[in-house]
Amino acid sequence: MAGFSRKGAKRKDRFVSFIAASSMTGIALGVAALIIVLSVMNGFQTQVRDRMLSVLPHIELYVSGASHQEVLSNWRQVADKAEQNPHVTGAAPFVASQAMLVRGDKLTGVQIRGIDPDLEYLVSDLAQQMIFNDLSALKEGGFGIVLGNQLARSLGVTVGDSLMMMAPQGSISPAGFAPRMRQFRVVGLYSSGHYEYDASLAFVYYQDAARVFRDSGNSGVRLRITDMQQAPEVAYQLAGQLPTGVYVNDWTQNNKTWFAAVQTEKRMMFLILTLIVAVAAFNLLSSLVMAVKDKRSDIAILRSLGATPREIARIFLVQGAIIGFLGTAIGVGLGALVAYNIDVIVPFLENLTGQEFLPQQIYFISQMPSNPQLSDMVVIGITSLVLSLLATIYPSWRASRLQPAQVLRHD
Repeated sequence: MAGFSRKGAKRKDRFVSFIAASSMTGIALGVAALIIVLSVMNGFQTQVRDRMLSVLPHIELYVSGASHQEVLSNWRQVADKAEQNPHVTGAAPFVASQAMLVRGDKLTGVQIRGIDPDLEYLVSDLAQQMIFNDLSALKEGGFGIVLGNQLARSLGVTVGDSLMMMAPQGSISPAGFAPRMRQFRVVGLYSSGHYEYDASLAFVYYQDAARVFRDSGNSGVRLRITDMQQAPEVAYQLAGQLPTGVYVNDWTQNNKTWFAAVQTEKRMMFLILTLIVAVAAFNLLSSLVMAVKDKRSDIAILRSLGATPREIARIFLVQGAIIGFLGTAIGVGLGALVAYNIDVIVPFLENLTGQEFLPQQIYFISQMPSNPQLSDMVVIGITSLVLSLLATIYPSWRASRLQPAQVLRHD
């Protein structure tokens, strides 16, 4: 009979140990998943932002109430005023409008940017992103156009081909409305790595754009600043320094909806994945409750030998803290290992499964990015430890409330 009891006790100990190990594994997996997901979302946001700003300016100054030619004739005055701000490092004129590009039976709506090819390097990285020819191929009066590689592929054109550009503004004649059209020749291709822009953004010489669009679209000055993160503050300063009629837009305003959606998604993912850690913490609570129930006799003996309720509670607090700490440490290590090597892991899995995890047409970029942040890891680690410690309070309290006389009498 005694042998049977010892055998049953061993089985109970193994079961409790298994539950404790499961709790530790759950905490580790939850912490690792949280670190990996947030690192990927950070990397996604950084990659898209950097590629976006490689072709777009940090700040744009729009001049209202004047024609494109008037704005372009006086753009240097506005630029000189803006460059008095110490954060502004470069300025260049621009004309922006929407248009339709026609090639045979293919018709595509695009964003047209009229630029000065000699000054564009001051405000964007377009010159470094050219894959066929360079920006010097854009000449005033030459009506050349530089297309993104995805846009050129969808239209079926390459360097040297001609296409028709239709401006949104037209003219009224006895025959009806006639859109303004102009033939352009493809003189270069670029690739920014941002699918949306490579498929919908084209560049022409700014004076040619002014002639085609006349009163439609906007014109003004594009600016680059020392730190893109300070764009809202610099834009606010410029708004107070520039003359009336000049409007200031920074890149965070132009893309506010997208970045707000990413931040909201990041917060929601943090909450959802934190629930995984919380579930693991509840498993820890269950394992400690079972441990208290299994060790009732041992607790009673310790109390009879003089152990105080606080010392009994401390035993289970330490046990739960060790499980929570080990689970958190393993999770942080595993999460960091995957997050810092995701550029190797994901291509391996794609080659192994034959599936593309990040279609460029949907996610704008073709490679899985990762940007682990130490601050995120610290917050995740502290959150996991707090949840683990909270899970130990009730079992520890139950253990400290056991009465030795009642336990030993029933045993």
